[in-house]
Amino acid sequence: MVSLADCAIGVMAKAPRPGFSKTRLCPPLLPDQAAALSGAFLRDTTENIAAAGRLAPISGYIAYAPAGLEMLFHGHLAAGTGLLLADGSVPAPDAVTGFGRCLLHAVQAMLAIGHPSVAVLNSDGPTLPTSFLVRTAEVLAGPGDRIVLGPAEDGGYYLLGMKAPHAGLFADIAWSTDSVAAATRQRAAALGLEVVELPPWYDVDDRPSLERLTQSVRTPGGLAYPAPFTAAALDRIASRPGTLDLAAE
Repeated sequence: MVSLADCAIGVMAKAPRPGFSKTRLCPPLLPDQAAALSGAFLRDTTENIAAAGRLAPISGYIAYAPAGLEMLFHGHLAAGTGLLLADGSVPAPDAVTGFGRCLLHAVQAMLAIGHPSVAVLNSDGPTLPTSFLVRTAEVLAGPGDRIVLGPAEDGGYYLLGMKAPHAGLFADIAWSTDSVAAATRQRAAALGLEVVELPPWYDVDDRPSLERLTQSVRTPGGLAYPAPFTAAALDRIASRPGTLDLAAE
């Protein structure tokens, strides 16, 4: 259940649809398999946020685009997950372009609801440790302005948390490149913001990371969230005749 006293964590997401979801995983996956895996990622990510919410004051949202496809999320979200449009259609500084407009839209929307702090989270890390989400809420609950950065191993970031809608954090960023996290650190420094960093984690957006994910959910343990819905989806994919065993190659 959403509480306005909570840190809001919004998952940046598209509705699961063949040909539109996880297209960078095709091949080795077929479009319908990639869409099914996308739905499983969303379920595990929102269940992970709900688990973090039992340890810290956290409420979960899906920050989605495009408009009009809300019903396609049915069955893919943990109970109590909110839905917010974040398609970048709100006013933004000229230097905030592309995906940055969607991120800023999500941040503004969650703060406008009344949450004291917010974080945007990607939908490519279903095994992200729950403790990273708890740590985000704890850091943002402290006095003073700061941001929380969860750097991805590929040079981007999987999470960005803040207490105010700092549009400058999204300005002049070359999205989908290995410079995103470094550029965000630079923007934070220019704004005089303290940066608290979480440990790095990986995105599942190509064949090697898909193989890594498959191995992780088949041998759960350590920090990683077990991602049961993702594990089940991968088992269904592996059971289809002619499908390659990603973990065996």
